[in-house]
Amino acid sequence: MLQHQWRETRFLSFIRTSTMSVPPNYKAFTPYSDRNPHLRIYYKNETVNELIKSGRLNDAQNLFNQISTRDSITYNLLISGHGRYGNPKQALYLYREMVSQGIKETGPTFSSVITVCGSGRFYREGIQVHCRVISLGFGLNLFVGSSLVNFYLHMGLDEVALKLFDQLSERNLAVWNLMLNGFLELGKIEELFGLHDQMEWEGIKPNGLSFCYLIRACCNGRFVNEGKQLHCHVIKAGWVECNVFVANALVDFYSACGNFINARKAFTLIPVEDVISWNSVISVYAENNLLCDAVELFSRMHFWGKNPSIRSFLAFLNLSSRRGDILFGRQIHCFVMKIGFDSVSVHIQSALIDMYGKCGDLENSRSVYESACKRTMECCNSLMTSLLYCGITEDVFEMFGLMVDEGIGIDEVTLSTTLKALSVSSWASLDSCRLLHCCTIKYGYESDIAVSCSLIDGYSRCGHFELSCQVFETLTSPNVFCFASMINGYARNGMGREGVSLLEAMIQKGLIPDKVTFLCVLSGCNHAGLVEEGKFVFNLMKSFYGICPEQQHFSCMVDLLGRAGLLDEAEKLLQQVPGGGDSVMWSSLLRSCRLQKNEMVGKRAAKVLMELGQEDFAIYLQVSNFYSEVGEFEASLQIREIAMARKVMREIGHSLIEVKTYS
Repeated sequence: MLQHQWRETRFLSFIRTSTMSVPPNYKAFTPYSDRNPHLRIYYKNETVNELIKSGRLNDAQNLFNQISTRDSITYNLLISGHGRYGNPKQALYLYREMVSQGIKETGPTFSSVITVCGSGRFYREGIQVHCRVISLGFGLNLFVGSSLVNFYLHMGLDEVALKLFDQLSERNLAVWNLMLNGFLELGKIEELFGLHDQMEWEGIKPNGLSFCYLIRACCNGRFVNEGKQLHCHVIKAGWVECNVFVANALVDFYSACGNFINARKAFTLIPVEDVISWNSVISVYAENNLLCDAVELFSRMHFWGKNPSIRSFLAFLNLSSRRGDILFGRQIHCFVMKIGFDSVSVHIQSALIDMYGKCGDLENSRSVYESACKRTMECCNSLMTSLLYCGITEDVFEMFGLMVDEGIGIDEVTLSTTLKALSVSSWASLDSCRLLHCCTIKYGYESDIAVSCSLIDGYSRCGHFELSCQVFETLTSPNVFCFASMINGYARNGMGREGVSLLEAMIQKGLIPDKVTFLCVLSGCNHAGLVEEGKFVFNLMKSFYGICPEQQHFSCMVDLLGRAGLLDEAEKLLQQVPGGGDSVMWSSLLRSCRLQKNEMVGKRAAKVLMELGQEDFAIYLQVSNFYSEVGEFEASLQIREIAMARKVMREIGHSLIEVKTYS
């Protein structure tokens, strides 16, 4: 065919350059590519492909619009291009147009469309495409099947993904790695190792990427023994020397498990030229609050002429946020500006906004946000969390409206932050919670754990606990945080016994309660007056789970025992508190002594309370009233005079109620 075209071209060139006259009945030759429509489409597809590869998606789309005849390859290229460059809606529109014009889909078509549906959270459309895959007989195609597996892993439906995976007639290493990564992202660590065992049993040898996923799973689950076994495997297979990503994963593993000696040993085995390992160790040290070690390593890295990455700066800024160290945060900000990361990285801008907000410098937090060349969702979310941290909840609602009105978009962080702000503000109401609940459903985040916990908390604070129960029941696999939110809702509404029952159900499911969960249960026992249940939960936390009680746990128990009239037991427990207890605990004990008419314990509590709360008018008033009730009027008057002499002011309180109006 190429030889024929070459002859044709030479003949046409001869006709153009010839001096002889052309006969009147001469009919010019048409190029072969113009007479062959299949070849013409092929050339157009090649041009479209080259434009997409060079990043000129708009030019490719314009050329696509000018093509009169298109085939499945033409549509596949544009669908894949829009999916790759973040325009999933346009990709799905092209797919609908392709089907409506009667062009049959191919394997690459389904693979691209399903990938777009998964990454763009178009789950309903993805299930419809799956139905079409089955109807057209592409269910056994390896690439389509692997895309479907990845799609259902994105949805969190690991059982469906595993079933599709088992149905594949051929399973190469890429599909196995896809499953390993999916189970890792879902936190299914035990199932992940079971998959690895099945992989070895079928004779599939893992590569460096497989070991990276497995080692990362050990980091997340703190599976120390399994991680050490994997370390032996990768040394035996020779992956440590030839794959720097595996070596860095080992550094992350030992650091996450708190074994910094082995982490340092693993780091020394990596060549000094590798920049990833330096940034990896620096970020790990910073994430574990080892500031001196992180800065020392950062200085050595700078000495060797290695450039720090965004990950290192993010770790430093997050450490500044946790410590409230604004001076160190400003130094990092200056370094970031010096190398130009502040203007090119959205993650750095977001971390700077968060750092200044967590350090209480809301003015600089706003300044960094306003200096950004483009308003992104990440920066808006960071400013929202900063405003919430500083207690300016009204501005959080304004930011939410701005993100919706200007089309910036919202995600699970936006919704969760707005719901938290709503629950602690004076604007909390059933209608506002329902409005945000509708937004959650509209944007497809109703199954997100953080958003669901915020919804449970918001409804329970508004007094509509039955709606909190409905949100909780819709969750397919609630975790510790979901149970803690529900138990806290029970406690807030005086349903302590139900909270204890939910704790038992949580333990039966194999979930391990944390200190926050136990605090919620103890708070519910305190409100409901469940003394025996409270003692059992308090001892369970210490003896069985090894959780050291904090001051809030002691405060709940002291208040619970005091209300039940067990004042001696409450005082003895108070003396076990590290640091001797704060004014809140002793105030609770004194209040109980006033109710139970216990003068002896009350005087000891009053003495300690006067030493702790010398700037609190409420404490002076409480102690004065106690002495007045026991008949020591002179001491009562003396305490009031001391408060007046020190000019201790009384804070003015306020309360709000929601009134239902009927037309």
